[in-house]
Amino acid sequence: MSETPPDRLAINPKSPFHNAELLERGIGVRFNGVEKNNVDEYCVSEGWVKLAVGKTVDRHGNPMTIKYKGKVEPYFRDIEKPAG
Repeated sequence: MSETPPDRLAINPKSPFHNAELLERGIGVRFNGVEKNNVDEYCVSEGWVKLAVGKTVDRHGNPMTIKYKGKVEPYFRDIEKPAG
């Protein structure tokens, strides 16, 4: 398996960018240098993340999200984080 996380990944199983194997392995995301735990989807090449908004859901039961632009740094949680 590659040691580099994918360019785009989503936690929603209905998304074409969903990958259950990678999610089970554990992916962490730093957004603008801050660790985020509520990331619903990210894209490194386009520089955005979708963050869940509390426990609010839409009419289909999916979490409400907000899209933020900035520097996205995904990493595997099972690999030691680099210092700095």
